Amino acid sequence: MPNLKDIKDRISSITSTQKITKAMKMVAAAKVKKSENAVKAARPFARELANMFIRLLGSVGNEYSVSGLKVEKGIDNYPLLLKKKPKKSAGILVITSNKGLAGAYNANVVRYVLKLVDEYKKQGIESTLYVIGQRGYNSLKHQAEKLGFTIEKFYQNFPVNVTGTSATVVAEDMAQAYVDNKIDSIEIVTTRFKNMMSYKVEEWKILPLEIEKDDDDSEHHLDPLMTFDTDANSILQKIVPYFISNTIYQALLEATASELASRMTAMSSATKSAEDMIRLLTVDYNKARQAAITNEISEVVSGADALKN
Repeated sequence: MPNLKDIKDRISSITSTQKITKAMKMVAAAKVKKSENAVKAARPFARELANMFIRLLGSVGNEYSVSGLKVEKGIDNYPLLLKKKPKKSAGILVITSNKGLAGAYNANVVRYVLKLVDEYKKQGIESTLYVIGQRGYNSLKHQAEKLGFTIEKFYQNFPVNVTGTSATVVAEDMAQAYVDNKIDSIEIVTTRFKNMMSYKVEEWKILPLEIEKDDDDSEHHLDPLMTFDTDANSILQKIVPYFISNTIYQALLEATASELASRMTAMSSATKSAEDMIRLLTVDYNKARQAAITNEISEVVSGADALKN
């Protein structure tokens, strides 16, 4: 049985760890509610933006006029962004966290990405990754050569608080690669926030645009009677970049809320485990202390008996 000092030191160490995990749980709990509200507030807008975009495409048709089109960046070149082409290289945006201690959050995202990359490899499709989050990058860079994928860009200094500007930066990079034929699709691997206790790793496909069809084989949400104050092509040049950027922005919001919820759950579990360990060690400490007292009493009694004799 360990001596009293060893047990007491372990109890002290675990108590200190418990204070840290409890504090981290409280911080995550304070942040996750705000993040949850941001996610829920943004979802209706993202959904309606996608619906409006599809209706606009249905009204314009498959012919896009490039006359008078001023293109400064790849994301402004909507005719090439909407052009469907054979898929030889998939551009995948991977969203993870910069910090650990979030349970299996990062591991689940990385596992999903590796499975997706392997599926594409079997289909003869190369994978080009754009990674957000230090944890994801650290895990994926060691698998890149083995599985044959490329990490094109790692967004190391990404802001903690999600902003539209940060999403636009990523959108511009991926759109430029799409226009330059370096990638043939723009996809996102993120986590869909469900509630404080759960989330789901998902793959979102942005480009090429896939329009759902109804049972009568008519395109979903198409509106041939839609009219415009200006020409439709000018509107498309504005809405295509906005659609891509907003989808990435929504994915970042979902991922942030999922990460915080996972961290809160993990820290709550760690705090409970620390409490259980302290309780068990306290029992061991009391047993060791009682054994030590009993041994001392026995020595005193034996000494007294020796003096009598």
